[in-house]
Amino acid sequence: MTLNKYYIFAAIAGLMVLLIVAAMPLGGTNWPEILACFAALFAGGWLGRQLFAEGKSQLEQIENLKNDYKNQQDKASKCIRENKDLRLQVQLLKRQKRNTEAVVYSISDAVIVTDANDRLLMANEPAGVLLGFDAKEAILKPLEELVMKKELVKLIANSRTSRIRHVKHELQFEAGDNTLTCNCIISSILDDDNEVCGAVTVLHDITREKEISQMKNDFVSHVSHELKTPLASITAYSEMLVDDEATDEKTRKEFYSIIQGQAQRLNRLIEDILSISRIESGLVKVNREPVSTALIVRDAVEMIKSYAAEKDITVEDQTAVVFDQVNADKDMISQVVINLLSNAVKYTPKGGKVSVNSEVDESQQVVRVTVTDTGVGIPSEDLSCVFDKFYRVKANSKYAKGTGLGLSLVKQIVEKVHGGRVFVTSEVGKGSSFGFELPLAAAEKTLVK
Repeated sequence: MTLNKYYIFAAIAGLMVLLIVAAMPLGGTNWPEILACFAALFAGGWLGRQLFAEGKSQLEQIENLKNDYKNQQDKASKCIRENKDLRLQVQLLKRQKRNTEAVVYSISDAVIVTDANDRLLMANEPAGVLLGFDAKEAILKPLEELVMKKELVKLIANSRTSRIRHVKHELQFEAGDNTLTCNCIISSILDDDNEVCGAVTVLHDITREKEISQMKNDFVSHVSHELKTPLASITAYSEMLVDDEATDEKTRKEFYSIIQGQAQRLNRLIEDILSISRIESGLVKVNREPVSTALIVRDAVEMIKSYAAEKDITVEDQTAVVFDQVNADKDMISQVVINLLSNAVKYTPKGGKVSVNSEVDESQQVVRVTVTDTGVGIPSEDLSCVFDKFYRVKANSKYAKGTGLGLSLVKQIVEKVHGGRVFVTSEVGKGSSFGFELPLAAAEKTLVK
């Protein structure tokens, strides 16, 4: 029975009681009326009790609803807080991802990140350039479709499947006309369950390091060879003198002369090596002052004339008297000019000519000194290497002896110490032109201002 029905019964019972009470003054009090009155009162009490119980039940339901609403509200608030925390975590993860990507993209080495199926997850620009793919367009593509170097793909797959944390290999890559040598370091990525979920590969270009290492090895080899030759001669002739194999004074003087010559050669070799080493390491002392290249050239020509006269070679100085001052170390520049002149005389046949020219190039603001000879010349394939340490033109080795350090020292003094430039032109059978350029002192003052 619903509350509305109780209201109807209560209303009917109330009307009956009112009718009985109203009829009592009119007709007196008989037993039927009294019974009817009691019945009406009983019905009203019963209905009131039912109404009270129903009302109490409704209040309990309302209270339960309030509690349920409060619980739901608490759950909703908790969900909102959790949702807010999740959003913060997502934002934090996105920020960490951006930071990680920024770190990877800023690395100069080639870096690629792959997943458990060897698909590309991340790659920086150097990796794309080295391996030949677009780093942005290649995400989630299989690595074997992107990388032509199948050896690299195989190494990454093997490292991942073998669960080795770090593996180092040395690989070579073709870059146009050049070959690059790279250290390939592959590191497996482990998840929270200690399962391999990918790999990070870093490719570090060590081409220059390999070249330097090879140059060091070649340098040691050349030095050993160059030191061995004069030392062997000194040792051999010294032993012959000790063993009294020189029976007359003429032979002994010849041996003495050979030993002295080889000792001087050995001393020059050591001095040249030390000079180049000091220049390359920046430990050389440079005494810069305004000097005239014309005067330096004239002094060097006077020094070399006696040596040239022994081979009947004419040395001409074509230097004009001009304002050609440079800020330079006079002794070093003198050594440069003398080295170029002595080389020209060495490789010029008897009766030839060596000319020196010093000129000022106003447009370039430099002084240019050129030493030209009528010697044997240099093959075109050797021209790019003549300033390298210990390099000697094989075709011309029969004309003169040397250590191959003179021109290297010239280049170091001109370019590294004085900021100039060396150059060479040559034609086999017709002669060579070696020279250098130095900035004018006036030009350097203008740059300083």
